[in-house]
Amino acid sequence: MAPRKLQLCTMDWQPDEQGLQQVLQLLKDSQSPNTATQRVVQDKLKQLNQFPDFNNYLIFVLTRLKSEDEPTRSLSGLILKNNVKAHYQSFPQPVAEFIKQECLNNIGDASSLIRATIGILITTIASKGELQMWPELLPQLCNLLNSEDYNTCEGAFGALQKICEDSSELLDSDALNRPLNIMIPKFLQFFKHCSPKIRSHAIACVNQFIMDRAQALMDNIDTFIEHLFALAVDEDPEVRKNVCRALVMLLEVRIDRLIPHMHSIIQYMLQRTQDNDENVALEACEFWLTLAEQPICKEVLSSHLVQLIPILVNGMKYSEIDIILLKGDVEEDEAIPDSEQDIKPRFHKSRTVTLQHEEDRTQDDEDGEDEDDDDDTLSDWNLRKCSAAALDVLANVFRDELLPHLLPLLKGLLFHPEWVIKESGILVLGAIAEGKCRCMQGMVPYLPELIPHLIQCLSDKKALVRSIACWTLSRYAHWVVSQPPDMHLKPLMTELLKRILDSNKRVQEAACSAFATLEEEACTELVPYLSFILDTLVFAFGKYQHKNLLILYDAIGTLADSVGHHLNQPEYIQKLMPPLIQKWNELKDEDKDLFPLLECLSSVATALQSGFLPYCEPVYQRCVTLVQKTLAQAMMYNQQPDQYEAPDKDFMIVALDLLSGLAEGLGCHVEQLVARSNIMTLLFQCMQDTMPEVRQSSFALLGDLTKACFMHVKPCIAEFMPILGTNLNPEFISVCNNATWAIGEICMQMGAEMQPYVQMVLNNLVEIINRPNTPKTLLENTAITIGRLGYVCPQEVAPMLQQFIRPWCTSLRNIRDNEEKDSAFRGICMMIGVNPGGVVQDFIFFCDAVASWVSPKDDLRDMFYKILHGFKDQVGEENWQQFSEQFPPLLKERLAAFYGV
Repeated sequence: MAPRKLQLCTMDWQPDEQGLQQVLQLLKDSQSPNTATQRVVQDKLKQLNQFPDFNNYLIFVLTRLKSEDEPTRSLSGLILKNNVKAHYQSFPQPVAEFIKQECLNNIGDASSLIRATIGILITTIASKGELQMWPELLPQLCNLLNSEDYNTCEGAFGALQKICEDSSELLDSDALNRPLNIMIPKFLQFFKHCSPKIRSHAIACVNQFIMDRAQALMDNIDTFIEHLFALAVDEDPEVRKNVCRALVMLLEVRIDRLIPHMHSIIQYMLQRTQDNDENVALEACEFWLTLAEQPICKEVLSSHLVQLIPILVNGMKYSEIDIILLKGDVEEDEAIPDSEQDIKPRFHKSRTVTLQHEEDRTQDDEDGEDEDDDDDTLSDWNLRKCSAAALDVLANVFRDELLPHLLPLLKGLLFHPEWVIKESGILVLGAIAEGKCRCMQGMVPYLPELIPHLIQCLSDKKALVRSIACWTLSRYAHWVVSQPPDMHLKPLMTELLKRILDSNKRVQEAACSAFATLEEEACTELVPYLSFILDTLVFAFGKYQHKNLLILYDAIGTLADSVGHHLNQPEYIQKLMPPLIQKWNELKDEDKDLFPLLECLSSVATALQSGFLPYCEPVYQRCVTLVQKTLAQAMMYNQQPDQYEAPDKDFMIVALDLLSGLAEGLGCHVEQLVARSNIMTLLFQCMQDTMPEVRQSSFALLGDLTKACFMHVKPCIAEFMPILGTNLNPEFISVCNNATWAIGEICMQMGAEMQPYVQMVLNNLVEIINRPNTPKTLLENTAITIGRLGYVCPQEVAPMLQQFIRPWCTSLRNIRDNEEKDSAFRGICMMIGVNPGGVVQDFIFFCDAVASWVSPKDDLRDMFYKILHGFKDQVGEENWQQFSEQFPPLLKERLAAFYGV
């Protein structure tokens, strides 16, 4: 029926019978699984929301229509909650008052579902800025806690708990006249209530204020801790869980108050980590993770390791529920297509330009992706993951002291006949391997025996054992690669490649990921086996379902990054390129699977260099098209947002990055492709995009095109330089980094013609190099670019020498000898020639930077020699002696040996 005009409301509001029936019908329909019905319901809701008192009907059904079934009443409340969320501000005053009144009058409903729904509704209204506008709410709820009626007390507490969760900061502010001063002592009284549900609410309410150190709680902290101890052995699991959660948070913010009781708390947590209720055990297990971050961890925990380690190891077994959820009994599933919701969205990481360091590998953010690799489908945090994470962090704290407690256990686990126990042993072994590169020193003597055993586990008959063995072996890849290749690398690689072709999808995934880690560690050690590796990876193309294909692209891309130009052999290209190009042709422009494929092709193009030439034209064209399409769609969306959808700019970012890969790999061969396209016009737009990642990738491409075919970039320099200048903003680190690098590359091509643009960029660069806490990569790129600017325009840059020479020298001393460092140091030498006074105060830093060169080119060495000797002659022998006394011994030696000073 068509909605009738509903009557306007007063406080003694009564529904119109026909209107009520209509609303009830709508609520019934909305519980139907049929999508067509759902669509009708959505339209109907839109219509009814035009009527101001539709919301009165909804609250009426929730609070007063006891004849209806609970799910319908609750649903009515949840629809009302969504309305409150969306447009509470436009509710007429009488409607809002009626709803608030009904909530408070019925918080003690006999049904726990209805009480909970009303609680959600109350906190939603409160969080719409209404805590200030509803002054009677908190006093009334606190008052209702004193009710003799259990339902009223529980309902009020449930609502208060939700308000504490949603509005904890506001409750602890002057805005409301600090209600916590009354609420917290009130909550503490209920820790001793006879009902476990009420006790649990009371702790949960107070727990909301621990992390923010609310003053009212700090004033009552000792009473709180005392009450917690009294509840330690409560029979109710929910209460025990909240006690554990409180202690974990107190460990972080008020450890001073726990230290006197630490021994008993640890004993208590050891028991709780073995609680029969897994939720309690999980909360308790978090305690070890938090304790490991505290400076006192070693001191207080050492004597308890003998109890703790076996408990954590025991927690690392799959539970029966885990095995059911993971379909642990399904051994072969490779033929079953993936359901789309199994495939997590992937995010493309835009290109950032970095420099090579002395210490070869950077390990900045390598360790962030540890414990989750073992069982992704259970991405929910569970006892197994928490126990493994706790063991991992404790291995960092105690290192080899852990081994006497672990090794006896490990032997029993790793060779156990029951697969679940054996599997947990393999996980333990992986959890204590620190990071990707170092394993515990104390483990090394056992690895020659353990690694072959793990390699054997790769062919275990249980898929879950095979997959965890892949993961654990990848954690020891660094050690494997450090041994003679025939010892472990070759057998490991052979077995992992077989697992990549496993008949179980989870094993395929684990093997592919482990192989990518092995590739990163082994690099060119893999070159002799390339043919064999490529055969396997290409064969997997025909075998894999959707989700694992995406991981396979990553393994191929990592292989290309690891072996570089060694991949450029006709035999290898013949194997690898046809399946990649076939996938490339199958995918539509709007298919997100293009992201990993484009990333993979970018690595392959960079590695193959001229070997990629036969494939470059269609790939180049498509990337340009993707950029063009995305820009056009963004423009239409900006002009008419209600007509068009916002584009997914990741398509453009990935395409720009692949173009960078092509420019880098093909070098001057990319020139004809650029000549025949409008890429420079598109780049001009991309460089001004609102999204930082788009600008970041644009500047990387600009730098690569500058190196590969400057003739096409040069006509645009006058337009591009001001944009580059405005992007020298360290708030966006990666954008700033790539813009800086591109400016440096442009300098090298422009030479003296750079002069009109120096002032656009120099001040920003000098400011960045002097900024505290600037990331290392950005500092290095900034120093290189300042040096290059000085190299091509010394007269313009040298006057500022004194403002940047010290941070300039310290940021470049750790970089390997290379072209970029060479040009930057030539620039600094030329600037010192123009303005020698600028370096006098910081000359020791210059000496140190010069000494960081292993083998500079002869003419650069001469420049260094002249500056060092010029300075020495200038100050005289005696002063020089005094000056060089400050040098560290190693610096003194190097300067004497190389430059005779």
